[in-house]
Amino acid sequence: MPAESDKISTEEIQKVMEEYKQKISTQLGTPLEEVRLRGAPSSIEYTQFKAELLPAHMTWYEKGCNLAEKLVKMQPKKEKAALMQESIEICHLNITPAGATSFAILVPLIFVILGIIQFILTGSLFFTVFFVFGGLLLMIPLQRYLSFLANGWRMKASNQMVLCIFYVVTYMRHTSNLELAIQFASDHLSPPLSLDLKKVIWNVETEKYESVKESLDMYLETWRKWNLEFIEAFHLIESSLYEGSEDRRLAMLDKSLDVILEETFEKMLHYAHNLKSPITMLHMMGVILPILGLVILPLVVSFMEGVKWYHIAVLYNIIFPVVVYWMGRNILATRPTGYGDTDISEVDPEIKKYRNLIIRLFGFEIKIPPLIISILVIGILFFIGLTPVLLHAIIPDPEFDINLGFGFNLLGYRESSIDPNRIIGPFGIGASVVSFAFPLAFGLGIGIYYRIKSRNVMKIREQSKKLESEFASALFQLGNRLGDGLPAEIAFSKVAEVMEDTVSGNFFNLVSTNIRKLGMGVQEAIFNPRTGALVKFPSNVIESSMKVLIESVKKGPKIAAQALMNVSRYIKEIHKVDERLKDLMADIISDMKSQIKFMTPAISGIVIGITSMISTILGSLGGQMQKLSQAEGASRISGVAGLFGDGIPTYLFQMVVGIYVVQIVYILTILSNGIENGADKLNERYDLGQNMIKSTILYCAIAMIVMVIFNIIASKIMVSTLSVG
Repeated sequence: MPAESDKISTEEIQKVMEEYKQKISTQLGTPLEEVRLRGAPSSIEYTQFKAELLPAHMTWYEKGCNLAEKLVKMQPKKEKAALMQESIEICHLNITPAGATSFAILVPLIFVILGIIQFILTGSLFFTVFFVFGGLLLMIPLQRYLSFLANGWRMKASNQMVLCIFYVVTYMRHTSNLELAIQFASDHLSPPLSLDLKKVIWNVETEKYESVKESLDMYLETWRKWNLEFIEAFHLIESSLYEGSEDRRLAMLDKSLDVILEETFEKMLHYAHNLKSPITMLHMMGVILPILGLVILPLVVSFMEGVKWYHIAVLYNIIFPVVVYWMGRNILATRPTGYGDTDISEVDPEIKKYRNLIIRLFGFEIKIPPLIISILVIGILFFIGLTPVLLHAIIPDPEFDINLGFGFNLLGYRESSIDPNRIIGPFGIGASVVSFAFPLAFGLGIGIYYRIKSRNVMKIREQSKKLESEFASALFQLGNRLGDGLPAEIAFSKVAEVMEDTVSGNFFNLVSTNIRKLGMGVQEAIFNPRTGALVKFPSNVIESSMKVLIESVKKGPKIAAQALMNVSRYIKEIHKVDERLKDLMADIISDMKSQIKFMTPAISGIVIGITSMISTILGSLGGQMQKLSQAEGASRISGVAGLFGDGIPTYLFQMVVGIYVVQIVYILTILSNGIENGADKLNERYDLGQNMIKSTILYCAIAMIVMVIFNIIASKIMVSTLSVG
């Protein structure tokens, strides 16, 4: 009996839905088969979409917080818990404020315990202090990590807000329906803003809110502290629903886009003015001071017995990069709404294959993942860098060496002046030159990985952007043809003839060819997954414009013509603001790019060459003093000889500094891309692929040349000094 009542209930629901579909179709003038009443399945769509979207570090953070809450549940204060809950909702995380607080305390506690265990096992005070203080300091960023994630999410979402308003306004010009407009925007935007808009609709379907307007208003409140112009624009869009006059309704929609464009430019203007001081501070603290500090490090190491190479490695390869990265992220967190691009390979699955190295042989495509090539490059170069150590491990005799000429040796191992039973090295100039394989391993390995992953996709995007730059005028011409009463099928061929030998002309010609030769309709000629024009020109702006055309042309060529002309105007306005924003940031971005591409690797290379010379001179003096102190009648010199320690081989010193240069170039590239383009992952990968390879090679070339020249000078000075003595 219950089964029968359920069946009747389902049939009744279906009947009511069909009646509403018919009513909506009549009122909107939309064909019945295109009317969609979104139901419960979209809740599943949202959860699946969320699961695919959240990056790995956020899902791991979720798991870590939930595990920490089970082990040690610690409740934050009420005021802090409210702020944390706000950040959790912004990031769409399934955790609680208690879980985030527990995680922020448990992880540093583990570090402190590791430091104590390390001291018990090894007795090393340096690493004990590092783990204990590192663990205690780690509490500060972990306490703010949730806010850090929320800021990152806001920056990515705010980069898409201009486009979001553009999509909503474009759709609502021909169909005044807020829910369908939000759905249209969520389909064309990329994450994370698309996820936010899907949740707005999902909250209505799950009956959390009674209407789309209420759900949207609650979502907009989360942006009140950061992007007031986004809220104002959406409120103008909502107001357009209540306008009785069509002209006033359209004017209200136009005003909403104008508001967000004007406010975006004004906020970016203030950001650009306030950016110079933090960038200068970052450059001084992260680049200039650490690199200049390298000059005195050989003296510190030679005259302070307890300082080892791994102490410098901890300072330069862990502490300094973390500080620079943290300062950079704080600068990016204040960036206002922008107009950024998205990685089209994440939006279009067909383009994902271009993230690989594609080799075409005998009609077949061989796809090699860039990670394999990167690991291979790192492995080979790392092995080359280890050859002096491996040679010494095979033949441990310190007397064994390979003469390279000019008085230089490959290995240069020797007895310690402090402990004669210990062999130290390699001090040879050959080993120092071979040590450049370490920064090359990481710089080239990471650079090749990002270069392969982004190069082909970037070419497709550049082609699409070229089309987008011409597309506004092309749409205007298409709108004029439709306004003349021509059918869309003929209008495409007419515009293709006028715009021959342009990217836009090629796009319209492809649509026209699909219609004439393959007998397709306009919609299929554009959107067909195999032969559609959008396959060769993937762009969200173009795709959304064509969807507006398809929707509006059903209501007549005049309405379609007006819709396309308005889209053309919007694209021009957005492009104009984008160019003005780039002009604002030009000085700062050019300074940062010069630091990344030339200043940092050049200064580091010269300093390493000088440092190598100082180390060679001090090492040679220490050795000669030791020999003189052992000679008869030279007891006074023994006190002076005791001042010279073993020193650090240039081989190890350069390895630490070279890796630091690679780290700094990586961090500054991410920062400069974030300032210029916002959360544009594709451009970030492309810049990393360019900068990591070029800057690392430049550093190694300059450092190697300066090192060899200065060591030749140093050896001649030492020979002449000893001969005079």
